[in-house]
Amino acid sequence: MIRTCLIASLFIAAAGAAHAQDSRNPWSFSLGAATDNRSKDASKSDGDPYVWGEAQWESASGLFYAGPQFETIKASTGSELEIALSAGVRPQIAGFDLDLNAEHKWHVNADPGTDDAAWEFTANIKRSIGPASARVRLQHSPDSTGSTEAWTWVALRGGWDFTNKLTGTVEIGRREQDNSVDYTGWNAGFTYALTRNLEAEVRYHATDADVPGEQYADALVAGISVAF
Repeated sequence: MIRTCLIASLFIAAAGAAHAQDSRNPWSFSLGAATDNRSKDASKSDGDPYVWGEAQWESASGLFYAGPQFETIKASTGSELEIALSAGVRPQIAGFDLDLNAEHKWHVNADPGTDDAAWEFTANIKRSIGPASARVRLQHSPDSTGSTEAWTWVALRGGWDFTNKLTGTVEIGRREQDNSVDYTGWNAGFTYALTRNLEAEVRYHATDADVPGEQYADALVAGISVAF
């Protein structure tokens, strides 16, 4: 926890310095916390609360972006902190917004001999018409952390902007994993902009995986994040 707090402090200090130097600085920063760390509807923190942060550089055109992230976890590797570096492009084609991303992840202080690093590739295709939005997501890792080997996640999300502050979304996805559990997951929830930079979220996650423990159990998750 001390290491996590130090990392978060560095993110805040860097953000303040960037803003002081140039209000149009291409760097942006985000920090957040939630009651559970859910990814692809499965828990990465064994049902416990977590914190996360990211810094992102964006080109003047908005096409290219890159940056580091961190999040607290409870992994089978013995690690309680994941750090990552990612880079991607966000082109627009025929009215669709694309986001193509490559990310390399590391589990800090993992048990000796465990697989503590992985590549993850993501492709998002999104379209918005008025208050309605839809997104198709495809993610793949050729070799995940821990004992899990290759996996693929395909998900479809629909959203609706009720107001300029309140948005609701529903998503369903399927994950196929080598040497681990195959499952279908879904989630539904709302995000609300408390201020220009502060956002709250409440979301329900569920899977059809019949596995004991908190990793695939249904859960109602609340979170808050700040961007600057």
